[in-house]
Amino acid sequence: MVCCLAASQPASAATAVSTTTSALPTYGYQVVNSYPHDANAFTQGLFYKDGFLYESTGLQGHSSVRKVKLETGEVIQKIDLPRQIFGEGITYWDNRLIGITWTSQAGYVLDLNSFAFQKEFAYKGEGWGLARNDSEIIMSDGTAELRFLNPETLAEVRRIKVTARGKPVDQLNELEWVKGEVFANIWQTDKIARIDPKSGNVTAWIDLSGLLPIRERMMSNPDVLNGIAYDAAHDRLFVTGKLWPRIYEIRLLKR
Repeated sequence: MVCCLAASQPASAATAVSTTTSALPTYGYQVVNSYPHDANAFTQGLFYKDGFLYESTGLQGHSSVRKVKLETGEVIQKIDLPRQIFGEGITYWDNRLIGITWTSQAGYVLDLNSFAFQKEFAYKGEGWGLARNDSEIIMSDGTAELRFLNPETLAEVRRIKVTARGKPVDQLNELEWVKGEVFANIWQTDKIARIDPKSGNVTAWIDLSGLLPIRERMMSNPDVLNGIAYDAAHDRLFVTGKLWPRIYEIRLLKR
């Protein structure tokens, strides 16, 4: 999702988070490692596969898809999206990389290895985040709903409404599938929602306040927290933000 630097937090997201955080489990974090990240990357989508991070960046005229070496932040493969496209979330299925766009109501499929364009697909409304489980593609659109897509046809199969103690939680942004739950950045907050994919209930919050140190903020021009990737083979969780100079590997700590 696009945002303006230093923009105010959306009232709906702020209200839902603030009124339910105290009533639901909240996790803090321990930084395990940190890695360099391109501070010019307006991170929209992120996933980890076979030792590399795959990242999509946004902003019209600057949107791209890239393969990144985790340890060094080196971009080893990149494709720029058409200038009129505002890139959003990405995920993969088999040997295909699947991406969506903000307001174009169109997604795209690339060859995962070569980044060669394969096809477009259509959907209604906005596109924000993408993730996958073993049988479905999961998509956010900025509302309190998550869409579930057929991974072969990319047609919508079902939706769930995301709520925290009965209150809708919108501004769902970048997504990741972690141990049977959907993790979702809440746009313009430092919170990640942990969502039950069957009921849509938020089971817990992750509070990443203070993750990017003041020194790093002063040396760069960071935007909001956005970007979650999970290395299932080694149980590693990575998070970053738009225009952040670092990617953090974190361990969750229950408060």
